[in-house]
Amino acid sequence: MNTPTQPTTIDRRKVLKYGAGFGLALAWPNSRVLGANDDIRVGVVGVNGRGQSHISAFSGMKGVRLTALCDIDPAVLDARVTAAANKQKIEVKGYADMREMFEKGDIDVMATATPNHWHTLAGVWAIQAGKDAYIEKPISHNVWEGRQLVKLARKEGKICQGGTQSRSIGSIQAAVKFVQEGKLGKIKYVKGMCYKARQSIGQGGNGSIPEGVNYDLWCGPADLETPLRRKKFHYDWHWFYAYGNGDMGNQGIHQMDVARWYLGENTIAPRTMSIGGRLGYEDDGETPNTQLVWHDYDAAPLIFETRGLPKSKEAQKDWGKNMESPDEFEGMSGVSVVVACEGGYVFTDAGGKVKVKDLQGKEMEAPKPLETEDIFENFITAVKSRKVEQLYADCEETHLSSALCHTGLISHRLGAALKKDEILGKIKDDALLTDRFGSMADHLGRNGVDLAKESIVLGPMIKFNPETEWAEGNGELDVPANKLATREYRAPYTVPEVL
Repeated sequence: MNTPTQPTTIDRRKVLKYGAGFGLALAWPNSRVLGANDDIRVGVVGVNGRGQSHISAFSGMKGVRLTALCDIDPAVLDARVTAAANKQKIEVKGYADMREMFEKGDIDVMATATPNHWHTLAGVWAIQAGKDAYIEKPISHNVWEGRQLVKLARKEGKICQGGTQSRSIGSIQAAVKFVQEGKLGKIKYVKGMCYKARQSIGQGGNGSIPEGVNYDLWCGPADLETPLRRKKFHYDWHWFYAYGNGDMGNQGIHQMDVARWYLGENTIAPRTMSIGGRLGYEDDGETPNTQLVWHDYDAAPLIFETRGLPKSKEAQKDWGKNMESPDEFEGMSGVSVVVACEGGYVFTDAGGKVKVKDLQGKEMEAPKPLETEDIFENFITAVKSRKVEQLYADCEETHLSSALCHTGLISHRLGAALKKDEILGKIKDDALLTDRFGSMADHLGRNGVDLAKESIVLGPMIKFNPETEWAEGNGELDVPANKLATREYRAPYTVPEVL
């Protein structure tokens, strides 16, 4: 297909279709060009899903102009650029290739909500182009690349915020402060949960690539997969290792981040193991829909539980409305974090609800929420001040929490399928781990999965060096673990090593 020589003579949709992959910039009608001023000019990359929240936030923010949008799907880009231009009454340019946007888009900062396998590289390219960056969670697709992004941001003196927006919620900030000040005594464990319905994506794959999409650009660092192993092009990439990180790295990264925040740990865990699998149905997805990850920090363990099935087989008649709640806080959201302390328990959910109770179950007064900025406003505040310490979710914080999702999946991918009794025999010396595995087994049993008959994967306890973030001291497992801690990049979509 040839690129039109005079794109202004055809409609916007055709221009986007023909321009896909060529970085063609478009000024939309009903817009005007503003002269230079002190406004921060923002370009958003990836505008189909979460990117719409970025557009809404930046286009309505005082002192900010949304001047450019980028997406590989021309139909999506057409709709978003038109809406943004009409809302702001200024020029908004559309791009199919972010490299063209960085070169010609007249932006100061980049915000990205692409699929996970593009997060780090988009941030790297933006920083190399002299832009500050807001990068959605997880900030990386693997452990190694996340650290390269942090090092590059520091080296170039750029502001780089991660999309772990729970850190901007005043009630959660107050709850973390409450726990870290020792108001309930020493932490015994922290449990992050992602109890969220995820139905089967079906079998057979062979989905279609939307018309006009530059599939080479979409795949980026990953290999070109043909035919598609999924039916649904958008979103279902989350459940394939080449692009996503399962629900622990999708929704769960938020709760993983809050759990690590409570603990006050500023490195990845020195030891990590996983028990999990894709259970309750058969489909083409790869990542676990049910998983227990144990991050064995020296002070207290961080437990993370992913459950994609509802309360029971009966509850599957109405997916999403019948999810389990935390054992310690019956009836509360299962997309949440529970901190167990010597003197009681603290609960925080994804929306910022906080509950505190003592060891007898009596509810206590929750700490008063702190005054905070919205996560996007906080990013712009730091962009203007050039003070990294003002960021609620500096890229290093989001990197560390993202890495905990990655190390949990590394253990899973190196594990072996075993029956329930075999696993119990191997973990019997840890009462808390045994208890949490029992809770998982009960949950699966209510959904028709009998672990006495069906297998689940027990991953090895892998030792990681918190300073180097590589697997060390695991004998022959070091090589395969470290291979999974990075990836083989497809040129030219390569994350560079930053020295």
